[in-house]
Amino acid sequence: MKNNYLLVHGSFSSPFSNWIPYLRSELENKDLEVYTPDLPSGVGKQNYENWSKLMNVYVDANILNENTVIFAHSIAPVFICKYLIENKIKVKRLVLVCGFNNYLGIDSDYDAVNVSLFLDNISDIKNYCDDIICLYSDNDPYVRYDIEKEFADAITDNQIMISGGGHLNSESGYTEFTELLKYI
Repeated sequence: MKNNYLLVHGSFSSPFSNWIPYLRSELENKDLEVYTPDLPSGVGKQNYENWSKLMNVYVDANILNENTVIFAHSIAPVFICKYLIENKIKVKRLVLVCGFNNYLGIDSDYDAVNVSLFLDNISDIKNYCDDIICLYSDNDPYVRYDIEKEFADAITDNQIMISGGGHLNSESGYTEFTELLKYI
């Protein structure tokens, strides 16, 4: 069976922001199957339960499975890890960009929407994916370097630190992200 691709946005974001449209276009140009869920965003809408309901649709349609490669940004990496662990779903590859766990202090709105996505057993994700890549930067304005590094260290040795990359989002100049093409 051929790989499929799931591109997952972060808090207060959408599948039409940052590098997700670029990566979607690159995958479609290679005639690959790609999905970009539009997860509920904002205070009162974004939480683990609501995001899980949408992910369940992909599971029920047999889209999220052992042939799936997931690219996730910001809060989405920890959500994806939690979802896969709790639902015992194996995937082919995880490419996690600026991931973090159990971190509060961005601001009250971000803290409010992120808190339900955190988990204590993050390293258990290794039971559900053998190929995990974490990308992060040394000057993220939202999540401290040591927090992103701690997240990556808990789940993989395959890490790429992009010096001066900010939050690796459009605000930091990442409307295109060619580095990600290596992991298709």
